[in-house]
Parts: sequence; structure tokens; C-alpha cells
Amino acid sequence: MHSREIFPRSIWSSIPLNKRIWIHRLRTFLAVFPTIFLALILPCTGSDQQPETLKQLIDMYDPASCQECHEEIYAQWQNSHHARSITGIFMARYLKKGPLSVRNPREATRKNFPCFKCHLPQLEKATDAVAAEIAAVILNNDQTTMQKLNISCMVCHQDKGVVHGLPERDVMYGPKAEKEYPEEEHMRVKKSPFMKQAAMCGQCHGLGPVFEFEHPIQCATLYGSYLHAYIPSGGSQTCQDCHMKKADHTCPPNFNDRMDISKRLRQALTMEVNTLAYRFQPIENRFVPMIVLKTKITSNAGHRIPDG
Repeated sequence: MHSREIFPRSIWSSIPLNKRIWIHRLRTFLAVFPTIFLALILPCTGSDQQPETLKQLIDMYDPASCQECHEEIYAQWQNSHHARSITGIFMARYLKKGPLSVRNPREATRKNFPCFKCHLPQLEKATDAVAAEIAAVILNNDQTTMQKLNISCMVCHQDKGVVHGLPERDVMYGPKAEKEYPEEEHMRVKKSPFMKQAAMCGQCHGLGPVFEFEHPIQCATLYGSYLHAYIPSGGSQTCQDCHMKKADHTCPPNFNDRMDISKRLRQALTMEVNTLAYRFQPIENRFVPMIVLKTKITSNAGHRIPDG
């Protein structure tokens, strides 16, 4: 209904133009207000609770229940760097003694832990008190607790599983939908085509600089390299095509396995070597062995090496 239909034509025409505009805007707002109000009050996130303790955060993202039905995938994940996002590679040492480390747990907040944007993204849902607990765990080298802080199933299959909207309550996302589980305590699994796209991995492996933190940093740029170099040169594979073949949740490479790393580097970086040997005669009766060495290294990877 047009605004002027609310009033008789004679009255509407007598109303000044600026007031007509105001009436029209008010009517438009009242028309959409119920929709806005419902969107604000209805829960739409997968887990809208805010953990106030570290135990609550760990319990919320505990993947143990997933193991019951997905035993093989769970075992693969346990051997991945995602399962050691805090303790693996160099993170534990860096968080304890690095330039961004927190010396006093009481000073720790979510805003001065920029590394956790990717290495423990679920901290974003918790309070600063939880950040202080985590700082104490790291400084005290509490390995048992640190091993429970990781990129668990819920991080990828719930929090990061959809874009253009928030994850639904009690829903997990996968590349295909699963049949309903008979047990009520299990979450429903919905199909999310996004999980097969490289951008899924780019949410962590391509962030930066993270200006929302007290100490902004630029860390992982791998996804940018993929988009700006590999794709324009004709590449068509996704991160999952190379790093999750047959849905392998170990997500290689394993940087602790030197043999595997060497094998993968040989495949990713092929090197051609051509040589030309000759003898150089600077003066009479003197011959100096010489060689011309020409090398060509070609990257077959979908991103620059090294990167993260």
C-alpha cells in the first residue's frame, strides 16, 4: 500500500513534501521491523553459549563423540597438525617465548593472542578469563591441557562450514548430507558445497593482516599465493584435491616426518640440471678443469613454498 492511500487524497496533497517523506519512511520501517526483531531474538548459531572457563571451551569442542561413528577419520585427524595446532611445529615454544608471548597470565586477553585467530579460533567465542587460563597453561607447560586445544571437528565442520550466514544450531556441515542418526544426541549433518572449495581452507591459511588485535600480524599468505599465482597460470585443483585425497584427514604434509617431506618436495619442486665440462688453459702447459652448471627449478605446487 502506498503511503498516500492511508490518507484521503485531499489531506495527503496538503501535507508538506518533507513530512510526506518522513511518513513514508516510518511506514517502511514498521513494515520490516518484525522481520528484524525476529532475526535478532531467534538463535541461529551452532553454539551460542559463551564459555566462561577453559574446561567449558574444551568440552564444547571435544571431538570424542565423533570418534564413535568416524573412527578411521578420527585416527587420521589425530595424526594431523590440526590436532596439534598449539603443541605442534613451533607454536608452543613461540607462544611461550616469542615476541607476541604473554609474560603474565593476568594480562592475557583475546585481543593479544593474534596467533589463535587460526590456531585456536574457538577462543573468539570465549571470555577474556578463558584467554588468561590458556596463557597460564602455556607458561606452566601443561602438555595434557595443551593437547586438548586444537582444530577439532567442530571448528571445520561447524564454525567454518558455511559462508553468507551463521551455522545453524546443532548442525554439522560436510561435502554431502548424512542420514539422520538414530541417537538424538548426535547433530544433523547438512551438505555444504563450500567445504569442497579452496576458500574453506583459506579462512585460516590465508588471513592477514589481522588488524583487530592489539599487535596486528601478517602470517599465513598461502591462499593469496594460490589465488594470485596458481589460478591465473591455469591451475584448477583445490587445496582438498592435493591435501585431502580420498578425504584423508591427516591433511599432509607432516612436518615431523622428514622422509615424507623430502618426497613431497621432490614432487612439488622438480629440478633440471645440465652440465658442460671443459678444460681452461690460462697459460701454456696449464689446464684448469672447469664446468658450466645450469639449473632450472619448476614449482608444481598450487602455492609458493614455503608458506603456511
